[in-house]
Amino acid sequence: MARPRMFDETAVLDAAAAQFRVRGFAQTSTEQLCEAAGVRRSSLYNTFTSKDELFVRALERYVETTDARQIAILEDASLEGMARLRALLEVILDEEVTATTDGHAAGCMVVGARMTPDHGDRDGRVKRILDRALERQLSQVAHAVAVGQRDGTVRGSAHPGDAARLVVAIISGVRVMAQAGSTPEELRRMAILGLDALKP
Repeated sequence: MARPRMFDETAVLDAAAAQFRVRGFAQTSTEQLCEAAGVRRSSLYNTFTSKDELFVRALERYVETTDARQIAILEDASLEGMARLRALLEVILDEEVTATTDGHAAGCMVVGARMTPDHGDRDGRVKRILDRALERQLSQVAHAVAVGQRDGTVRGSAHPGDAARLVVAIISGVRVMAQAGSTPEELRRMAILGLDALKP
């Protein structure tokens, strides 16, 4: 009879995602994962079988939680369209501010995984997760853009799909520039300047 697990699997996935998003797959050791999750190596591998499998599961969890957070912002009926886009960027910028107190950038599993395509080549699930996440994100942002066009806060001549790609590019750019050492103030100015392109 198998022994019951002595840890919360979701909590382990969240802890693993927190490590992967900052350090990336290659630079995250099994020891760091075990320490962050508060579990033994044997327990970790009995459940997830390998670091690669843990990464895939953590990426799924990360995408799920960030997707839910984005939906809550981008479908907030109390906000005008542009305010939804700004609120989304504020969440990203606040994460970077918080991370600087720990001496590093906040990181992002999705951006990190996109920047290391060899991982997706080894496991097709990674690419499928990323592609689905991008499709959902673009759709959610395009919806907020369309709302902004109807309420007059977003430039009506902008194609919603193109505008969504711009917003996603700004988010990704913030993550990359944070890793490159840009300050939170610089990141904020960059994000605001990018969104200004969508003003009427």
